[in-house]
Amino acid sequence: MKRLLITGFVPFGGDGVNPALQAVQALPETIGKWELYKREMPVSFRGAPKALSDAIAEVEPDAVLMIGVAASRGMVTPERQGVNEIEARIPDNEGDQPQNEPIVPGGPEVLFSTLPVEDMTEAILAAGVPARLSDSAGRFVCNTLLYSALYQLEQTEDPVPAAFIHVPATPELATGKDLPTLTLDEIVAAITAAIEAI
Repeated sequence: MKRLLITGFVPFGGDGVNPALQAVQALPETIGKWELYKREMPVSFRGAPKALSDAIAEVEPDAVLMIGVAASRGMVTPERQGVNEIEARIPDNEGDQPQNEPIVPGGPEVLFSTLPVEDMTEAILAAGVPARLSDSAGRFVCNTLLYSALYQLEQTEDPVPAAFIHVPATPELATGKDLPTLTLDEIVAAITAAIEAI
């Protein structure tokens, strides 16, 4: 079977849960042709790229799929691109709040996802879960991880494809907050469909 490295972020900013990590942990060990290697990522501008790089070296995956939460979005949104910019409106879990900094000094302004994000979006919709393709992964740690992954993986002799999917809040995360939500089961179904489309 092929190896899929799939990551989810730990809880952030005092929240007790992170639906991205919950969904990753709830996935089966294999989906279609893929054997899943699940890893936690810190919500850290410095720590997340290093943790992913370490996981890539350990797993030697055939593809990388990263999952994060975009709590203001009411649907699942595969990301078309990562942007070489950090603009942190709030600090990460380590208290860092970089402003107007490149992720990779001298790197390309934009790097495009190398997994079939259009097909993945269509597959999620076909599974009955709201979805749309996104052109903005934000400027926080999710975008930093996506751009760092794409930059690192394209440097390798045999480039490994990668992409990032944002998922909404779950009702558990949205307790006491005015946020759109999907259930954890819906998020798991969406990620499963996306993986089947790779």
